[in-house]
Amino acid sequence: MHILLSNDDGYNAPGINSLYQYLQKRDPQLKLSLVAPDRDRSGASNSLTLDRPLIPQSFEPPSARQSAGECYVINGTPTDCVHVALTALLQDPVDVVVSGINAGANLGDDVLYSGTVAAAMEGRHLGLPAIAVSLQLSAHAKQPHFETAAAVTAHILAGLPHYPLNDTTILNINVPDLPLTDIKGYRITRLGRRHKAEPAVVSTDPRGRDVYWLGPVGKLADCAEDTDFYALRQGYVSITPLTVDQTHYQVQLPLQQWLDNHPPVHPSDPLHA
Repeated sequence: MHILLSNDDGYNAPGINSLYQYLQKRDPQLKLSLVAPDRDRSGASNSLTLDRPLIPQSFEPPSARQSAGECYVINGTPTDCVHVALTALLQDPVDVVVSGINAGANLGDDVLYSGTVAAAMEGRHLGLPAIAVSLQLSAHAKQPHFETAAAVTAHILAGLPHYPLNDTTILNINVPDLPLTDIKGYRITRLGRRHKAEPAVVSTDPRGRDVYWLGPVGKLADCAEDTDFYALRQGYVSITPLTVDQTHYQVQLPLQQWLDNHPPVHPSDPLHA
């Protein structure tokens, strides 16, 4: 099996390096290629770089083995990395794309902004099974349990041949920051939901100009028992199947009916509700 690893934390982040080393140790014959951004691109979502060239640079893999694949750092987004890797850069065909391990959970509304999820989604767009893996960081843990998330990832990868993903689905996996022996199990979940984010924070730079920092994420609005938020809080690995089709099918018919009953207004008519 040839696995492409990517992320949004950057090529030298501890999560992706821990995953690389764990998978190599578990199966020395496994072929791993790593193509990741040159710096932290968290929150990049599915953005592409269209205004400048992308320049891949090779580097030594985190754990050199005979079966090691190619490793590149790219001056672009997570989506750029996966796209360039699969369409132009890697010499051998890839079997699956794994994005992560992200330093911090990607739950609920987070997936709309997450570069981790976006990298997996690009792999899916290009026809490959893909998973995104994130580790919930705990303020009390002295050392994040990236190896726990790596073990979970290996378990999921081992099961993919027996339950292949269809061509519209990626798996968004979130792992509690616990030793592997303390993980209670796995839960298939849906995305929860947050309240709207807190207002942007206004400050002043040394030249007296107003500058703005994005405010904290909103508090939880939907954390019912079947959500990713709830599963993680209870010590379970959350696995949420995500679809790349964002069409809201239930709204199509009523919206069409509303439009049929409200013919277009002539440009010269006054605005009205």
